[in-house]
Amino acid sequence: MEGAIGPGPRNLITDVDGIAVGNAEAASVRSGVTVVLPDRRAVAAVDVRGGAPGTRETDALDPACLVEAVDAVVLSGGSAFGLDAAQGAMLWLAARGRGFRVGPAVVPIVPAAILFDLANGGDKAWTGGGTGGGATEPPYRALGGAACDAAGRDFALGNAGAGLGAKAGGLKGGLGSVSAVAADGLQVGALVAANPVGHVAMPGTGTFWAWPFEMAGELGGQRPPAAAPPPGAGLEPPRASAAIGANTTLGVVATNLRLTKAEARRVAVMAQDGYARAIRPVHTPYDGDTVFVLSTGTLDLDAPRPELLYRVGALAADCVARAVARGVFEAEALGRFPAYRERWSAAFGA
Repeated sequence: MEGAIGPGPRNLITDVDGIAVGNAEAASVRSGVTVVLPDRRAVAAVDVRGGAPGTRETDALDPACLVEAVDAVVLSGGSAFGLDAAQGAMLWLAARGRGFRVGPAVVPIVPAAILFDLANGGDKAWTGGGTGGGATEPPYRALGGAACDAAGRDFALGNAGAGLGAKAGGLKGGLGSVSAVAADGLQVGALVAANPVGHVAMPGTGTFWAWPFEMAGELGGQRPPAAAPPPGAGLEPPRASAAIGANTTLGVVATNLRLTKAEARRVAVMAQDGYARAIRPVHTPYDGDTVFVLSTGTLDLDAPRPELLYRVGALAADCVARAVARGVFEAEALGRFPAYRERWSAAFGA
């Protein structure tokens, strides 16, 4: 029997066996990096739905490709500059002999995805058109290694790691994470850097679109909306000055259930529905919405594979929705973007 489902002891993705997470930030830049670091190489897959993605090594995760497992997944701010964070993580892993062995060489496999936080007011002189007179080199390679150094079972949410410079519609975005654990030992967790162009809360109320999925007061004890939102709520287009590719929500789902690459891919597809439950609208031309899935493979269950994927995919989508909202809920105000808890304190609490 699968039994009741609830959050794990930390209510973080690290409730999944064999998963650690590290954050590193450059406060003056208002940007950061988050690394999901499995204890051992993990089977992985990815699903990309946004219209303006920025990724690395995602083609290698196709089930038809050779590499079966990855050594880490990197989420970074910095737009395309942030892809260099994966290089920092690669160097950190290679120095420890971790990676895909090709003869005498060890090549760490580190897929990555980035979000846009270049217009949040931080010192980004290295962009050529940035503000400030600070460093002339992007910080992301160093941040990738620093995030690996910081990896552990406990980590900060909100204005942390890849969530430091994130925004969510008109609110401050952030890093969110949750977990769901079943009585039969199944573990599913999600980590999300929420930076969407769309709204995460119902306009005029502050109630999260993801409010029905809250567990254990992780969103402050959301109150249901007094009335259903009207048709078209939250669908106002961004202002004309908004830049294509200036947003993106990035996520990682992990499970302890043993999965093949093809099965992990199906879970990634299902997990994208969590974005649709938490963000309105989602997968727009302005976003690069991406979900990675990791299987640490410490659990086998005696059930037909389609039934197991049904369960894991459903839990993954719920966890992603919860993690999106939690990232915004935990965020603090930064620059011109207000904190959800300050703007909408009436939407939650006893």
